[in-house]
Amino acid sequence: MPARQSRRGVVQISEVANDLIDPVLAKRAGINTMLLGSWEEIAGAEFAECTRPERIAWPRRASEMAGEGGGHQPGVLTIACEGARALFLSHQQGEIIQRINGFFGFPAVSQVRIVQKPVALHTRHRPRPRPLTGAAARHLDELVEGIEGEALKAALKRLGTAVLGRRR
Repeated sequence: MPARQSRRGVVQISEVANDLIDPVLAKRAGINTMLLGSWEEIAGAEFAECTRPERIAWPRRASEMAGEGGGHQPGVLTIACEGARALFLSHQQGEIIQRINGFFGFPAVSQVRIVQKPVALHTRHRPRPRPLTGAAARHLDELVEGIEGEALKAALKRLGTAVLGRRR
């Protein structure tokens, strides 16, 4: 898929994806892709691998329900944490809250709620695509022939093998 053009030039695919994903995340979980992308820095090396921000629950106030404006009230950040690490995370809540608020630039979070659950993405085992033979293999070789970078060429060949080698 080619990059989208705008007045300021080419737009990265990640920007397009973030523009699509952020409204959904904001509505469902009160978070954005920037928070998710910066989570490793916010959580620190100690908790980056075993935690994940799940949602920020913003309080509903009577003045909002009555249609009046008003000041911002900080929310509650729910963090998924694996197993016994949750105990150590609970001792670091104050620091996590400071880092989150520093990330947002305003007091966005006043509390952290920790839920114990698996965080690591479990990758299901997928069978390797069958190797291409004959005309399909030659066609794929022709398609990637002009690619200069060996790593990119190898990645495109793997992708092409997976796509062209699919069983129908």
